[in-house]
Amino acid sequence: MRILIVDDERPARDKLRRMLEQAPGITAIDEARDGVEALERLPAFAPDLLLLDIQMPEINGLDVAASLPAPAPLVVFVTAYDDYAIRAFDANAIDYLLKPYDQPRLDRALQRVRERLAERQRAAAPDVIALAAMATSATLSTSSSLSTSATLSTAGAAGTAASSSSPATPGVPAPALPAPAQLLVPERGGMRVVRVEHIQWIETADNYVVLHTADGQPLMRQTLAGLLDRLGPRFVRCHRRAAVQLDWIAAIASLDKGDGELLLHSGARVPCSRQYRADVVERLQALAAGSPQRHPGSPHDAGR
Repeated sequence: MRILIVDDERPARDKLRRMLEQAPGITAIDEARDGVEALERLPAFAPDLLLLDIQMPEINGLDVAASLPAPAPLVVFVTAYDDYAIRAFDANAIDYLLKPYDQPRLDRALQRVRERLAERQRAAAPDVIALAAMATSATLSTSSSLSTSATLSTAGAAGTAASSSSPATPGVPAPALPAPAQLLVPERGGMRVVRVEHIQWIETADNYVVLHTADGQPLMRQTLAGLLDRLGPRFVRCHRRAAVQLDWIAAIASLDKGDGELLLHSGARVPCSRQYRADVVERLQALAAGSPQRHPGSPHDAGR
């Protein structure tokens, strides 16, 4: 197991490293002093696990977790505040360590990580089998090929669902996690910090998503569905390839066959397919009824 420790305090990193050296099955340990350094180390170090402090200056651990590229390493949060006692965060954070923690508590977290890594391997196996079976079935009849593919797809979906489920105490729901305030996007020669309230809309681009802001369109290696899960209810999907931040919607224009376009306060036009239009309207109505506090930097702020 390869582990990256992310903490802005040197004593905390040293303590965690000493304790990890007592645990079996760990092949490599690296350290990062903050979230930006952690994201910069990911490609070369390729960790299986991030031990991620939450309270760090400038970029906190929640924002780092939301910025992890797909496929993301597993995450165990480390915090001195029980307000962030998180049992699960999306499909990646599977535990938390509440400071001060001891060796037995760390060992339990590491065992949970080992189990999750094993689940990932088992989930990946049906996909490999499916690819081989599809190649072999190319010489068979169309009906046989479809039957085989359907069976393997079902098995793969079941494996993936098993790997995504977060461990939880029966009868005790996991606490809701606040949405990140900013995302960290790797760029050549550095890292761009993108404030979430400045993201007007998001679209897919192969294995990336494009974050449309007034200052540019940075690319982030992430799936649209995965990013929306992390950004929370302020964003809504409006097309299979697009999502929009509710605060930025100025109007909805109708097109043929039930499709439409979302007109944003910035002047941008975002496609809205009939499959998602009802949900967009419902979310806008709920937003208006609730009269929530506007996010700083939203188009409703003075001066925009």
